[in-house]
Amino acid sequence: MTVRSFGGHGAESPAGLLLAAGEGRRLGRPKATLELDGERLVDRGVRMLRDAGCSPVLVVAGAEPVEVIGAVVVPNAGWRAGMGSSLRAGLAALPPACPAVVVALVDQPRVTSAAVGRLIGAYEEGAEIAVATYGGAPRNPVLLSAAHFAAVAEAAVGDMGARGYLRARPDVITQVPCDDVASPDDIDTPDDLLTYERSAFTRRPPRPRS
Repeated sequence: MTVRSFGGHGAESPAGLLLAAGEGRRLGRPKATLELDGERLVDRGVRMLRDAGCSPVLVVAGAEPVEVIGAVVVPNAGWRAGMGSSLRAGLAALPPACPAVVVALVDQPRVTSAAVGRLIGAYEEGAEIAVATYGGAPRNPVLLSAAHFAAVAEAAVGDMGARGYLRARPDVITQVPCDDVASPDDIDTPDDLLTYERSAFTRRPPRPRS
């Protein structure tokens, strides 16, 4: 496990937790194995967390079994109950001495390692919970320190994930602006996918003329 020097907390790196268990009902297929720019979303999410320094990285899978290099796959048989069940499964699978975890969603391909790095930086400065914000609104990813694992798991029901607990505890949340390095845009529908592909195409450099 990578060792970091933290100011306000212990010396071990936060873990990474990628929630990737859903069936993608509105999209028409599970998102984890959807390929964008030649890479599965699940692989991209794991790479992003690892590049930010998270160790270990866990992937919660459900609707579609996956094998992922560089991550521990946590099967969630209760994935149909919603994101809350995946969050509980992932938190329960963390190593006993895990000091903190960054929770990310598989369907947000524009969340970057730089954004996760900012959350880890806030944690290093003593934040108990760090939340990425965009336009001032809290979204994902989210870093949770170990002191909050049990309470977050208890509050994670249906598709709420950690949202209910975060709303109830604004006193322990550090908001981290990430507008300039990431976007919370998710891929929920075929239209979302088309929008992403069109924007990705416009970002590609033109091919040189032969």
